[in-house]
This record gives sequence, C-alpha cells and structure tokens, in this order.
Amino acid sequence: MEKSKVYYTNLRVKMGDTLQTKLERLLRKAGLPTMDLEDKYVAIKIHFGEPGNLAYLRPNYARTVVDMVKYLGGKPFLTDCNTLYVGGRKNALDHIESAYQNGFNPYNTGCHVLIADGLKGTDDVYVPVEGGEYVKEAKIGQAIMDADVFISMNHFKGHEAAGYGGALKNIGMGCGSRAGKMEMHSAGKPYVNQELCVGCGQCIKICAHDAPSITDKKASIDLNKCVGCGRCIGACPKDAVSPAQDEANEVLNYKIAEYSKAVLDGRPHFHISFVIDVSPYCDCHAENDLPIVPDVGMFASFDPVALDMACIHAVNAQEPIKGSALEDSGRPYMDDHFTSVFPDTNWKCCIDHAKKIGIGTDEYELIEVK
Repeated sequence: MEKSKVYYTNLRVKMGDTLQTKLERLLRKAGLPTMDLEDKYVAIKIHFGEPGNLAYLRPNYARTVVDMVKYLGGKPFLTDCNTLYVGGRKNALDHIESAYQNGFNPYNTGCHVLIADGLKGTDDVYVPVEGGEYVKEAKIGQAIMDADVFISMNHFKGHEAAGYGGALKNIGMGCGSRAGKMEMHSAGKPYVNQELCVGCGQCIKICAHDAPSITDKKASIDLNKCVGCGRCIGACPKDAVSPAQDEANEVLNYKIAEYSKAVLDGRPHFHISFVIDVSPYCDCHAENDLPIVPDVGMFASFDPVALDMACIHAVNAQEPIKGSALEDSGRPYMDDHFTSVFPDTNWKCCIDHAKKIGIGTDEYELIEVK
C-alpha cells in the first residue's frame, strides 16, 4: 500500500490571519472540497466535552468545518453518541444541554446537534464488520449511519485505557451506542446494582429475551438468557444496570478498530485532528489535567490510521511539560510518551489492527500547509 497523505499546519499566525483561516486552508489543501457534498447529510463527529472539562475542542473550529461543508452544498450536523457511564452525556437531553453549555449551539457553530443513538442510547443500527475478528455486528448510532458523508474532528490526547485518543478512538468508541460501548468495554454481560435499583421494571420492558426479573422490588438478570445487547443499561432511569468492565486493553483497542471500520465502510469520509491541549486523560472526564506536551498544530487526512500515526509521532517528538503527568511518570524521555504515562496500555495494537482490516495505512507523507 502506498503512503497516505497527511496535511499539517502549525499554530503560528501573522497579523491579519487567524487559526480558523489556517484551518480552512488546511482543509482545502487536504482535499475536503473534492468531496461530493451537494445535498448530502454530513455527520461531523466531535466530542462535546464532559461538563467541567476544559480541554475539549473550541466550537470555533467546528464552525469553520460547518461553513465549508455548507459552502460545498452539504447539510451538516454535529453528533456524538451517549456515554456508558453516569455523567452529563448519558442521555440525549443531558448530552445536548452539555454541548450547548460548552458552546456547541447553532448560533456558535452554524448547525444543529443530533445525538446519534437517541434519547436513551438505544437507537442504534447493527452494522456488519467485514473481516471482524472480535465484533461481527457493531452497534452504531442510527443518525451516524443515516448520514451520507462522515467527518471526524478529533481532540488528540492521552487515554487511560486505549493509550491515546485520536481519530480511531473518536470514531470507533464515539460512534458506538451505549450497547456498543458496552460491547467494546466488556466481554461479559450487565449486572444490577441492588442498592440503586427501585424495581421500576424498565429493564423488563426493553429486553427481548426475558432476562431481567424483579424479586422483592429489586431487579436481577439471568445471565443464561442475557445476550449482552446492553439495552437495559440505557433504559434504567437510576443507572442501576452496569456493564462488566472486564475487557483487556488490547482487545478494547481491537474492537475500537473494528467499530471504526463499521462506521467508515462504504461511504466518503474525512478526518481532522487537533494536537492541542494534549491532556493525559480523555475529555470524558469532568476535569482535565495539565497538557503533557506543548501544542503542536492541526492535521487532516482521508486516512484516519495515517492521521493517528502522524499525530503520535508529532506528540512523541515534543519535550514533556514541566510538572505534567508525563514528567511525573518517571519515564518522560522515553520515545513513547503515551506508554510512559499509561504503561499498562498498548496503543500500537489499535493501529496495527486497523491496518490489518483495511481501514488505512500507518505509512504517511507529511505535507505542511503554511
């Protein structure tokens, strides 16, 4: 496979220029205007940031992408799927409110927010994964699969389970419904926290396999009947139903790659990564730590694997920020900053698996845009 082109611009601007106009030039050089967007629904997948976190991407960047999509005749919307954990983005109402609080509203971004897997995270589509070794059918948010074109906007950062969070993480984990996220995080089946359960019976109503039952006003799940679809997790109003967090980090990354393939196969896609505020943890945290390295710049490519690889190399080329988690790790001058911060992770296996199943290549040509 020949090298993929990855385009890059730094964050320096001259008087009269802005980062948004630099982003526009980057998108043009990287080929976004060559896509046929006329009258197409365009899903722009972005992380809106858990309330309290301040490392998420500014909505101004989203506005630049939205404006270009509109100029090209497309019908854009910003989207994400609900979270598996309890927080500010576990259902569509809270999720949209969190997005608006963080500035992702139609007035700032020029388009609407659609939560792809619906009110409770149960509006998903089962998408076959060609060549999947760990996932045969990925559970993807309905609105994402209904779109004609897919664009990812990624805040490149560290991640405590995956090692790093970039294009593949934003696509694979981010586009999974609540049930899909459970499938990626767990090889097991959900269980009921009896202390939180109020015996409302919502889990019984949504289950197609008669697995939940209620005894003494408390629900329990028959694991012999349960198929692990995770819909009861989304249905529970008290967050009493939880997944078994028992999947190894390597398998988690394999599944992220396979979910990414399910999202991207068979339609046009384009990817943008911002190596800015490179926090050690995911934006799903309700806080953010000091960045581990200085800001680098903005990257774009049609190949998400090459894009991630270029961003990883860019981060690893930086000196650690004094006082950051990277310096505190005691391994700040290793070639691999992400493994230095989280030595129990293995980010390389996600790249390798994505390459193996045909999403893209880790060989790239880096082209600077002034």
